[in-house]
Amino acid sequence: MYSNTPEDRGQHIKDLRDGIEHRATWFYYMFMEAKKRGLDSEFAHEAITKCGCFHGENKYTQTSDLKAFEKEFVSDNVRNIFQMDTECTDERLDITFHYCPLVAAWRKLTDDEELIAEMCEIAMDGDRGICSQFKDFNFHLGKTIAKGDSICEVTFHKNQE
Repeated sequence: MYSNTPEDRGQHIKDLRDGIEHRATWFYYMFMEAKKRGLDSEFAHEAITKCGCFHGENKYTQTSDLKAFEKEFVSDNVRNIFQMDTECTDERLDITFHYCPLVAAWRKLTDDEELIAEMCEIAMDGDRGICSQFKDFNFHLGKTIAKGDSICEVTFHKNQE
């Protein structure tokens, strides 16, 4: 049973969530058309990873400081959209998501839990791609709402020297 209930955080955040749901819907239909044409999911993993790498190179300030990275990666809007909690030390950034508008969109389109989990895994390649552009960080995905957990867990670890 999915637990993915949005809190009311105002019209602005609702509008941003709606935009993310719209893009998740695009992704769903493109992915389903690709599957009908015989493509496996590898193309989507590669494309989303490249998108993450692009953002890691161009959107975020290169740093080895997780606290500085957190300030850019978890903006106030992003924190509110995904109902995030964060804990950050010099060695790790733990992010807990209590809501996911992508999963909300996909649940409106299908009840195929394996497909939703697969699309989530692909979507997370964006964050993996971002992280790959920071030589001092590595990425870990724990629980996910898409797999039926009540939260998503993302951790950026500082590489051990």
